[in-house]
Amino acid sequence: MKLVIASRNKGKIQELARILAVVAPNIELVGSNQFPDLSDVAETGETFEANALLKARTISRETGLPAIADDSGLCVDALNGAPGIYSARWSGTHGDDRANLEKVLQQLEDVKIEDRGAAFKCVVALVLPSGQEATREGEIRGVIRRASEGDGGFGYDPIFQPIGYQVTMAQLSAVEKDEISHRGKSLRAIAPEVARLLA
Repeated sequence: MKLVIASRNKGKIQELARILAVVAPNIELVGSNQFPDLSDVAETGETFEANALLKARTISRETGLPAIADDSGLCVDALNGAPGIYSARWSGTHGDDRANLEKVLQQLEDVKIEDRGAAFKCVVALVLPSGQEATREGEIRGVIRRASEGDGGFGYDPIFQPIGYQVTMAQLSAVEKDEISHRGKSLRAIAPEVARLLA
């Protein structure tokens, strides 16, 4: 059974494929980049769940295949939960990881380390052409470092230090990150639905 990953973000596709290969090894994963005529889905939802469903529904409808999508972001306590659903375009340019990260660091410049709590949040949505849907969410808490460290991962990983760790997400191996990440948690939570609905 084919399952389309509704993302063109190479880092995200690799991460999703890595995790799903473990939890649903009989599913053939196809990146949406293999369908060049797909619509660009405007993330107009007001929650991670709404945006994940928007993407998965559109991709499933246009490909005629089951689709899985996630929406995720960094929610910083001192910024009242921002950047949240705007994480990928926080600096004004969609997908400019470095500019987004630098803006968060700048906004927290005068914030004490004990007040720099944050969470990575993720909602994964599975949509079948039949109209069946499922969503699951995952979260990991941590603190925002004062400077970037590490060159693994993507997005805000270099400034996010998970609780219980002395390193950033970008300093963890791919396997270590998958075990604790918000995306890993949500994908493992939805894996039984993937297996059940696509069996």
